[in-house]
Amino acid sequence: MARTRITELLGIQYPVLQGGMAHISDAKLAAAVSEGGGLGIISAASGDTEKLAKEIDTARQLTDKPFGVNVMLMGENLDAIAALLAEKKVAVVTTGAGNPERYVEMWKAAGIRVIPVVPSAALAKLCARSGADAVIAEGGESGGHVGEMTTMALLPQVCDAVDIPVIGAGGIADGRGVMAACMLGASGVQIGTRFLMATECTIHPVYKAKLLKAKDTSTIVTGRRLGHPVRSLKTPFSREYARVEYTDISDEELEKLAVGSLRAAVCDGDEKRGCFLAGQISGLLDREQPAAEILREIMQEAAALLNEVKAWEK
Repeated sequence: MARTRITELLGIQYPVLQGGMAHISDAKLAAAVSEGGGLGIISAASGDTEKLAKEIDTARQLTDKPFGVNVMLMGENLDAIAALLAEKKVAVVTTGAGNPERYVEMWKAAGIRVIPVVPSAALAKLCARSGADAVIAEGGESGGHVGEMTTMALLPQVCDAVDIPVIGAGGIADGRGVMAACMLGASGVQIGTRFLMATECTIHPVYKAKLLKAKDTSTIVTGRRLGHPVRSLKTPFSREYARVEYTDISDEELEKLAVGSLRAAVCDGDEKRGCFLAGQISGLLDREQPAAEILREIMQEAAALLNEVKAWEK
């Protein structure tokens, strides 16, 4: 077991959280990560409380270990989702796109650990004052919705800004990333893109094939004009979106271009209409593996690097 403030806080073996990826992070993947020693996360992005309740129940049938649920605070049906999570007493709630302050008291009363994702030290401070148990400092190298700061610049500043544990995210896929985050002050990491290659991840085979072909320069950020930039693989869809984003197209038309694009990638593997979310570490992915094997490999790499660092003292 790798003991850190995060493993002690969450009761997990390894200080690794799986990212709550919209339309991707389901009960099967979350349970596999939790069974493997990390903290699996189910995405609540659909806004469907009935579906979410079933996912939580399914995860509990698959594992007796802690797992969490991710809530996007700019999503739909938030009050009902928040109430459901309190009723279900999930172990952890991670949040994105803002400060979950209005739900913190209810969640903590239900025994839930609250861990917001933050793109800045300022938001980290606000979340800490609101009662968050930890924060996830996520750099713009990550897939999906991104901020402007890089992980290496953001992480130490967030660690200096708050007293609660900090989890590093964005551009982390192996033991090197784990150790880098820890050297910058993190107590753990959140990993999304690498878990797309878990055998328990049910994205379309075309999605996985595109990830395996990816290089270091294979991603692009679009959506800055509308205030919610997103990193994804370069595809006909993302290139066309980038082309028209700063033309005279209206905001409404631009919004419509992206409707259904993530589902088209995840469910249909549609290479023309699909938005294949992925982080900048996609070029490191080389095979599909069980989630537990991914976790063991990452932590073995981290342990070997730690031994090298200890050797510096000799």
